[in-house]
Amino acid sequence: MPEIGETLRETRMRRRIDMTEVEAATKIRAKYLRALENEEWDLLPGPTFVKTFLRTYAEYLDLDPRLLVEEYRQRFERPTTQDLTPFRPNRGGGRQRQRQRRPIGPFVVVGIGILIVLGALYILGRQGANDPEEGNTVATPTATPTATASPTPTASKKKKKAAPTRVSLKLTATDRVYVCLVDATGKAVVNGEYIEKGASTKTFRSRYFRVNFGNSSVRMSYGGKRYSPANIGQPIGYELRSGKKPKRLKESVRTGLCAT
Repeated sequence: MPEIGETLRETRMRRRIDMTEVEAATKIRAKYLRALENEEWDLLPGPTFVKTFLRTYAEYLDLDPRLLVEEYRQRFERPTTQDLTPFRPNRGGGRQRQRQRRPIGPFVVVGIGILIVLGALYILGRQGANDPEEGNTVATPTATPTATASPTPTASKKKKKAAPTRVSLKLTATDRVYVCLVDATGKAVVNGEYIEKGASTKTFRSRYFRVNFGNSSVRMSYGGKRYSPANIGQPIGYELRSGKKPKRLKESVRTGLCAT
């Protein structure tokens, strides 16, 4: 399996993502991101932060975070102090067993005597209640215990794992326009094509999109809203994420989306 840092760095470079963009998106300082790519674990706050940062960075690059975190655990994580502590038998266990083996004969004798006396009094009471010479006796009704419905345990709400937020995007040309549209996997779903006036693309879905327009003659429909590019008299690019307004791309990122 490739090195952890090499996998992160090659994926980022292949997608032409600048380190500042990763820092802004993941909220992880750039020096820690570089430490992950260089596998300089000692520069990170600790194993817990390493795994957290590694998981966040991998998810941003659409890698499998579980594989990278497991690889880190097996190769670099050291066993905790608790795992290395030898088992020590309980020295007081012998004394406790000795206390349990002490004779308890006197207590048993006293208990048996009390039970015999109570049994005798119960028998005499029953005989007196059944004696006809004592007259009619009124039997005291015994309350029948009413079955109490046990409270139905409240069904615990199952926590549903939040599905990753996806963007649904559709483009409509208001005039002839050049379009390059790349999804979160780096695939160009519209690879540098011209869309004629009044034509629309199909609806694309991905975690996010990056798009390069040759001019502003296009309308973007996503998140239930419509947006139009800024008319700056030259090509312009945007990054589109769910719940956020279009974010303008840097020129170096925009020009590298599709081969011209």
